[in-house]
Amino acid sequence: MLSRVADSIYWLNRYIERAENVARFVEVNLNLLLDLPMGLQEQWQPLVTTTGDRAVFESRYSEFTADAVMQFLTFDAEYDNSILSCVRAARTNARSVREAISSAMWEQVNDFYLMVTEAARSQESHWSLSAISDFLAQVKRASHSFNGVMDATMTHSEGWNFGCMGRYLERADKTSRILDVKYYLLLPTPDHVGSPLDELGWMALLKSASAYEMYRKSLSSYQHRITPAGVAAFLILDIAFPRSIRFCLLEAERSLHAITGSPLGFWQNDSERTLGRLRSELEYATIEEILHQGMHEFLDRLQLQMNTVDRTIFETFFSLEPIMAQSQ
Repeated sequence: MLSRVADSIYWLNRYIERAENVARFVEVNLNLLLDLPMGLQEQWQPLVTTTGDRAVFESRYSEFTADAVMQFLTFDAEYDNSILSCVRAARTNARSVREAISSAMWEQVNDFYLMVTEAARSQESHWSLSAISDFLAQVKRASHSFNGVMDATMTHSEGWNFGCMGRYLERADKTSRILDVKYYLLLPTPDHVGSPLDELGWMALLKSASAYEMYRKSLSSYQHRITPAGVAAFLILDIAFPRSIRFCLLEAERSLHAITGSPLGFWQNDSERTLGRLRSELEYATIEEILHQGMHEFLDRLQLQMNTVDRTIFETFFSLEPIMAQSQ
């Protein structure tokens, strides 16, 4: 497979997944604000921090108001990671490789793009909560539909595995970011720890990863009630939940080895080595060890390692070395 085609399929899936995760952040924050006391603006700044683009926001907006943050994360055409920009980038990548993906995939991406651009054109200065919620739900459904269409209509060969690898690496990164924000920025005051207000925050975090129901239905002993350690263990270390970091890294590694042909447990390039090392660290980690070293410190290091994985994947598969002219 041409590196250009592989790169486009990889990023097509990352952008679709990124748009869905931004919608999740905003939707759960809106739901949480309905249950919290006054002080709504205080809850919008962490949402921007989750993206890692706070400096970009502050260079263009004066305050972390609901309207400003909503515009920034949803329809800001000049912000590369807004929902609008992500879906636009996904469509651009899909259009460049239409010969390598199914017609159903292209139609799904195109419909997704038209839905988002129509919403951007028709937005009002102040949307109602019901209109915002409907739009965010549509974004999540469109992402789920794309994933289902890809799995059902694209041959499960190299291209499909590049797409899966991009999807799961993006998902792992966003799960770590939202968990980091809760631990590092949204920790309640000592008086609120263990209170109903604190539990609302952890419930919102679980819902942002569509994990609340599965957390409560799990038979694991640490999930009989909502606790910081239980939520962190579920979202980081659970082997079966499809949005946990461990699950995502394992699936990404499986796709990577399917592409290279080397068996799991062995490596023949830097991308396999870095991803295998990161995945193996989570295989043997415990939540007690993670909390002992500090949740923020652990997640910060994890995000840096995932950035390294992304860089090595680029260098292994997508970076084109210049062809040196032969000497005369």
